[in-house]
Amino acid sequence: MDFTQLSSADLADAVDPRHVLSSEIVYTGRIWDVQSEEFELSDGGPRMTRDFITHPGAVTVVALDDQDCVHLIRQYRHPVGMTQWEIPAGILDMEGERPEVTARRELAEEADLEAAELWVLADFHNSPGSSAEAIRVFLARGLTEVPEDKRHDRSDEESEIIGARVALDDVVAAVLDGRISSPNLVVGVLAAHAARAAGWSTLRDPSVPWPAHPELRNTGAVVARSIVPPDQR
Repeated sequence: MDFTQLSSADLADAVDPRHVLSSEIVYTGRIWDVQSEEFELSDGGPRMTRDFITHPGAVTVVALDDQDCVHLIRQYRHPVGMTQWEIPAGILDMEGERPEVTARRELAEEADLEAAELWVLADFHNSPGSSAEAIRVFLARGLTEVPEDKRHDRSDEESEIIGARVALDDVVAAVLDGRISSPNLVVGVLAAHAARAAGWSTLRDPSVPWPAHPELRNTGAVVARSIVPPDQR
């Protein structure tokens, strides 16, 4: 295999759909479905069939306070049979709700927190070989607690949620040591750690387009203002 030398500016995923020959939902679930599609890699080329999970997308939030502590939550995850440390997250299942609005809502519902500032840290696909789920990671700063009389009544797995404040560096160390493995947390805290090292210059406006999400690739006009890093305010 020959490896092409790419510049930083050229390093980007590409929207590159192939010709779909057939498509059907083979399983309907409680939250998402499984779709089976036959497609061509090229016109007249090899035909392949893939089953994958359809998904509306999700957001997750690194809530970082003024002491550089991340607000974590812990809850049970049945598919892996583990109680995991995570960061607040939620599915984009409210019609017409912008991702940044969902992020603020989930932060309040799962962590009882509100944020004065919200920024985009990173975007990723959770498992692109088997799922269409696209996840946007936000950074929340200027944290305050939701008043007790306005807090969300948590149920099901969320009823067992407990919270903790942990120094960002300590969370990164736990990730690298293999002690915590939630993908949202892993991507989120590593992105926050890298963004802090860059003086927060990599942060993006919360309304920027989301290329990895098929319905949000060209939406969300950037607010016409200069972005001032949180530590310079």
